[in-house]
Amino acid sequence: MSTHLMDWPLALLDHSEHNRSSSGAMDEMMSQLSEIWKFRFFWLSLVKMDLKLRYRGTVLGIGWSLLQPILMTVVFCVIFSSWHGRAEWRYDAPYFLAGLTIFGFIRDSVTWGCQNFFKNEPYIRQCPLPLAIYPLRTILGLIIHFGISLSVTIASVLLLTPGSGLDRIVALAASLPALGLLFIFGWSISVLAGFAQVYFQDVQHLSDVVFQIFFFLTPILFKTDLLIEKGVGWLGTYNPVVWFLELIRTPLLTGEFAATHYYGYASAVTAVTLTGALLTMKHLEKRIIFHL
Repeated sequence: MSTHLMDWPLALLDHSEHNRSSSGAMDEMMSQLSEIWKFRFFWLSLVKMDLKLRYRGTVLGIGWSLLQPILMTVVFCVIFSSWHGRAEWRYDAPYFLAGLTIFGFIRDSVTWGCQNFFKNEPYIRQCPLPLAIYPLRTILGLIIHFGISLSVTIASVLLLTPGSGLDRIVALAASLPALGLLFIFGWSISVLAGFAQVYFQDVQHLSDVVFQIFFFLTPILFKTDLLIEKGVGWLGTYNPVVWFLELIRTPLLTGEFAATHYYGYASAVTAVTLTGALLTMKHLEKRIIFHL
């Protein structure tokens, strides 16, 4: 009995140490967020500069970011609508466009993210700012294009498909947490891609090839049920892109809420990638300058 009594202070001490370490990690994260917010005028100006440089001297300007998915959607409607068992382009056009928008954001988060640190090397060498700023620069630019494409998708749903537009808007509003998860997931994989490219400069070329293959394994041109019919349903079950497609595209097209387990899947993969991004940044932030 006396032994157990003497163990209590040690147990309490261990518990106190655990609480202090957890509190310390939380304080460190809040400090990082505060530091990033303090330099918001810097990274916002970088995002504005990227948009101006990308479309400088063009006639359509930012409209070029919409031209590819719209033209691809037209091609898909002409060629692949029969895959759905009917030639109904009014339904298929929003389906294809929503899939291209979400898949494109995730793909670009990786492929553009590969240049996060090389592109910002002058700033990294001259200014001791948090490295998280530079992936944020990439993701905010992508979010702007994503928002425009999503707005076009919503407009196409309201104009082309029958049914109550109000129901779809309400369902999509309830899916706002999914958009938040998508943003965090995009930033996290952008961070990981940036560090991977620094240490292994074939990553960007590899990711271009992988996403070209991945596109045809993701239910963008076809329904997820087709994968099950072909005996490869696991391609949809374990595909993170599918989870975000279901959370965002399903409410928009049907006016019904996505299955709750997709929120669990998306939250889990976002938490894992975010943790990986934060740990990678913590351990490599001070060393990366020697590899640029």
